Amino acid sequence: MPKSDNQKLKILYILDYLQRNSREDKLVRAKELTAMLERDHNISCERKTIYSDITALQDYGVDIVSVPGKNGGYYIASRNFELPELKLLIDAVQSSRYLTEKKSRELIEKLCQQCNEHDAKLMRRNVLVSGRVKSMNETIYYSVDAIQEAISQNKQISFQYFDWDLGGQRRYREKEYLASPYGLCQDNENCYLLGYSLRHGITSYRVDRMTNIRICDAPRIPCQELTGKALVEHANRLFQMFSGETVDVKLRFHRSLINVVIDRFGKDTILIPDGDDHFNFTVNVAVSPMFLSWVIGFGNKAKILYPQSVAEQCKTMCLECLNQYD
Repeated sequence: MPKSDNQKLKILYILDYLQRNSREDKLVRAKELTAMLERDHNISCERKTIYSDITALQDYGVDIVSVPGKNGGYYIASRNFELPELKLLIDAVQSSRYLTEKKSRELIEKLCQQCNEHDAKLMRRNVLVSGRVKSMNETIYYSVDAIQEAISQNKQISFQYFDWDLGGQRRYREKEYLASPYGLCQDNENCYLLGYSLRHGITSYRVDRMTNIRICDAPRIPCQELTGKALVEHANRLFQMFSGETVDVKLRFHRSLINVVIDRFGKDTILIPDGDDHFNFTVNVAVSPMFLSWVIGFGNKAKILYPQSVAEQCKTMCLECLNQYD
């Protein structure tokens, strides 16, 4: 690359070096910047030129702090992502089951590039990806992109859907699926598509088990139940994305489970005291085996009070489980 072209890139090299190497407790001096430019990019410049470039970057909006004095220098005080924010994002990526191990590592590496090298090394050291249960579908990243594009274009999508067999191999369902996509939702560490199809009605699909997604020419079939705020309300009623008849269910829980109820249904859930040790509450949910299993999991600390039909479904499930052990 000609030297003149290098000169044009000088201010970008300075910014990149500060982003990777500067911290409040590790200042980068002008002398260090001139040495870096000469050594790595064959650019010769005086320190006063560095001062001018730093001022230009500050005027542009980069939060570079200049510390005067004999031991002074420069550091970037604020970045696009603060360290706690990056840690939260990295935790979310490494714990997501629907991202493959390879894609998780790629995204984590990109996030690590948003901070200085010292902090990046610390975060990489704490990353645990290997050995975790992860998606085996490498195309999920592109599947999400295709679904989002179809939603923005108000188009239907076609795709193939598969299940795993006992040998860990894919077994594709015979018919090609056609659906109107309305939203993506993460639940139980998996990513789901919420959509409507003539074949299944309002339903959800595991994105990591969808392949060969194509955007169709046909517009989406209108579905008010999945439009706007209704989409969020519908997702909140589902348990692990299992659909079922949506009804108001009244439950009686032990007071030790207050946090569980608030975490699942939100702090606006009305909790009514029932004696010294229990409380009642009513929620609108899709009654499915997953919802009944959730209630059963709390043993004698949780009980369905109403409607009786749902209570009977819960009782039947308990008896069927007990019969397996007779």
